[in-house]
Amino acid sequence: MKKKPETNTELSEPAVAYGALNQTSLLGLLGSNYAVSTDFDLLNLARKGVSKKALVSLVKQISLTIQEVASIMHISERTLQRYTPATLIKTEHAEKAIELARLYQRGTEVFGTLDNFNDWMKTPNYTLNGETPLNLLDTSIGFELILQTLGRIEYGVFS
Repeated sequence: MKKKPETNTELSEPAVAYGALNQTSLLGLLGSNYAVSTDFDLLNLARKGVSKKALVSLVKQISLTIQEVASIMHISERTLQRYTPATLIKTEHAEKAIELARLYQRGTEVFGTLDNFNDWMKTPNYTLNGETPLNLLDTSIGFELILQTLGRIEYGVFS
């Protein structure tokens, strides 16, 4: 009697195509307490909130000041300072922190090092109406413009 061939039910395609991104460097930016392996993990993290300790870790690694991050997150600097390290920052602010970490992860991929990306973020850019990319981070549209510009740079389009 012939054996029925075994069927493999696992996908062999790259996980990236389905949103399972490599979040290893993002983990480093947010701190080692977060187990993030998919975009849904990021979604749950944003809903749960990010601790102030993780936010401070992110701020130090990407070389921004608390004032700059407070402005990006639309939260007063004083309120941010009042939080204890274990305090979970609310969803809308946590989402901005995650968005910032993802942007810096992407920028590091494009520019090779975090220092190179930081320099670019603080330099006026012609394609961004002469503004520094850092000044655009106060809105999600600004984040999107920066990500689009990074994509053009990656593929060698004038940016």
